[in-house]
Amino acid sequence: MPAPKVPTSGPLCLARRAIFVDRDGILNRERRDYVKTPQELEVLDGVERPIKEAHEKGFLIVVTTNQSAVGRGITTHEALAEIHTKMRAELEKRGCSIDAIYYCPHSPDDRCGCRKPQPGLILRAAEDLTIDLKKSWLIGDKESDVEAARRAGCRGVMVPSNGGGLELGMREILTKEHHGSKS
Repeated sequence: MPAPKVPTSGPLCLARRAIFVDRDGILNRERRDYVKTPQELEVLDGVERPIKEAHEKGFLIVVTTNQSAVGRGITTHEALAEIHTKMRAELEKRGCSIDAIYYCPHSPDDRCGCRKPQPGLILRAAEDLTIDLKKSWLIGDKESDVEAARRAGCRGVMVPSNGGGLELGMREILTKEHHGSKS
């Protein structure tokens, strides 16, 4: 028997806010040759502050990431799981955590619905985690990230890659939330 649908509006609404975060270039250093092993993962300095702040403000932190290295045969689902385990452990050492990770393993040629700029990852996370997309944001370093946010019905913030972007994105979100901006 399928689980009942949780209301996303009205007095019984249990939907939560989220900040969807791209992985490569935002949480860890992006490599031209892809992060293929846990040893190649370098979590960026300073990401713990905005993650903690987001949680304090009531946001979930959900990673949504294109990982075409799997579809291209450069790495495996198992190696990617190990990379994500290491990332979670590194963040935990810094006193913070992410709530979920969703990834697309397909290459661009596969034309799937989950590879950003398609909204599939965000929509799946929203359904799984009961997220109100209208009250949620995405922080990314590519136009495809912001486009995926737009297509999913949440707001996107584009930031520089490989250092400081998460902090900048969080500042922009909090400023817009404080001023009631819809953009």
